[in-house]
Amino acid sequence: MSYTAKDYSQLLGMAGFSDTLLKNHFTLYQGYVANTNKVLEALTAMLKDGKQATPEFAELKRRLGWEFNGMRLHEYYFENLGGGGDPAKAPKLAQKVMAQFGSFEACAADFQATATMRGIGWVVLYQDTTSGLLINQWINEHDVGHPAGCNPLLILDVFEHAFMIDYGLKRADYIAAFMKNLKWEAVEARLK
Repeated sequence: MSYTAKDYSQLLGMAGFSDTLLKNHFTLYQGYVANTNKVLEALTAMLKDGKQATPEFAELKRRLGWEFNGMRLHEYYFENLGGGGDPAKAPKLAQKVMAQFGSFEACAADFQATATMRGIGWVVLYQDTTSGLLINQWINEHDVGHPAGCNPLLILDVFEHAFMIDYGLKRADYIAAFMKNLKWEAVEARLK
């Protein structure tokens, strides 16, 4: 079994994101897909050869989280883009947000405040599948900091590759463009 990179070329021409930026970002994502497949193949071969007790096997097992999450988080990110930024297209999510945060604007302000923190990584609006609570979470690395038992709903890439070509150090401008292009119906489809 192997993964195939998805085609997100329908995002080309999206306001606030140059085609150069998007094409570079797609290439980076394709690298995560390729590396996920390479790591899985290597692990399968090592297991078949009885090398599961080696340090190399252990390191590849650890590496798999980085490559796989790099692949999947980018998929979620691209899939929640390409819309008009209208939260009315996510009525069930809006209802949960209103109940917990008091308003959509309050939840968005918390999400954006999290996204403008210093550092690189991801910002994810999670749904705790046990309590149903929504949590805006900072993730430093693809494979570290994800709250256990939580479902990712809204994903924002805040590594420099996601914005520097178009925005330089103006991360807040990138975040504003991201919010204007959200496909809220895709975010709501992830709600459990």
